[in-house]
Amino acid sequence: MLELTGFDTGPCRLFLKLETQNPGGSIKDRMALYMVKAAEQSGALQPGGAIIEATAGNTGLGLALVAIARGYRLVLVIPDKMSQEKIAHLQAMGVEIHLTRSDVCKDHPDFYQNFAERLARQIPNSVWVNQFSNPANPQAHEETTGPEIWEQMDHQLDAVVCGVGSGGTITGLSRFFARVHPEVEMILADPQGSALADYVHTGHLGKSGPSVVEGIGSGQLPAIADFTRVRDAFQIPDSESLETARQLLKRAGILAGSSSGTLVSAALRYCRKQTEPKRVVSFICDSGNKYLSKMFNDYWMMDQGFMARPQQGDLRDLITRRYAEGAVITVGPDDPLLTAFQRMRMADVSQVPVMQDGLAIGILDESDVLMSVQKDPRHFREPVRSAMTSRLETLPASASLDDVVGVLERGMVALIVENGAFVGLITRTDLINHLRRKLQQ
Repeated sequence: MLELTGFDTGPCRLFLKLETQNPGGSIKDRMALYMVKAAEQSGALQPGGAIIEATAGNTGLGLALVAIARGYRLVLVIPDKMSQEKIAHLQAMGVEIHLTRSDVCKDHPDFYQNFAERLARQIPNSVWVNQFSNPANPQAHEETTGPEIWEQMDHQLDAVVCGVGSGGTITGLSRFFARVHPEVEMILADPQGSALADYVHTGHLGKSGPSVVEGIGSGQLPAIADFTRVRDAFQIPDSESLETARQLLKRAGILAGSSSGTLVSAALRYCRKQTEPKRVVSFICDSGNKYLSKMFNDYWMMDQGFMARPQQGDLRDLITRRYAEGAVITVGPDDPLLTAFQRMRMADVSQVPVMQDGLAIGILDESDVLMSVQKDPRHFREPVRSAMTSRLETLPASASLDDVVGVLERGMVALIVENGAFVGLITRTDLINHLRRKLQQ
């Protein structure tokens, strides 16, 4: 338990329970173990059997640890908006992963819970643990998380702020504190697009929509969720959740995930709303090391429209990675092709500009490299100038979007040059991101 300092908490003191210290790095480790043990005790899970679950990632990591330790096969259904770090982590642990659509409603066959239920019928000697309906989920928090908080806070606590994914945390904590200290207020932290904050305020589910925050929020009430002791709710925009998580790292040294940003934002709002001192607890639900390619990546934040830069009113506004800022991966004409290829792979790009004395003199893409080395891999040692394309499609910043489209339709990338200086590239992805941001405005 860590007291958060350096943030405006009004008259209150805000404490954060660091669930990142669990073996799997998240709060989901607790209920993962409880659910597997419950399935064993009921006889539903037999030795050597398969565990099946629909998860946003962290429950899967907790289940993977238990499955490894107890000798089970693990099959996970994961929505396709989840971070690549989570997926890579699970794959490294030998988990069988099925990616499914994150843009479908609960009645669609590809909705991740429906997908998991279907797999459980198809795979012999398997059990779908179904965290959203499993009573062992809130039991884990009632028997472990609640008592830990109570002891760590020296039995002095006024409010707990938590989110709802499956509903296990808020339900288990509500039950525990109803017994030991009923005056503790339960506060919901809800991300943009979720319908649960409206339910707390009005008793009816509001309209749901998309959110980039992973693991919490829903358009429906989870079967195990108990909201009877929830006294208030704060719905946090994605931009605020992500910025709070980034500030936690910069100002408090806490590497936290996107849902933790939502929780801390809501907790700060609750604290500032109070008129008398209170002791408040919230959670760092999981580690930010699973989101390094997303919310801790400035260029991802810009691509998604969460970080703004001064607008120029021309094609420069489409360029996220600018040469003058050192953000463009480049090569020199005398660099070996192997060096160029390794830089492409490192940056996950398919082409790089060739720069000499600050000027773009060529462009090299994967097909250029392939044509050069396919007959003799020793040609990887040849200089970039031997394979690059010198015929460049340059456009001034004042050119139109139609001009850019014309370049892209010819299979080229648009190099933007202003006053003779190379500004950056515009690729198909840059143009799509630009148009998507206009849709969101």
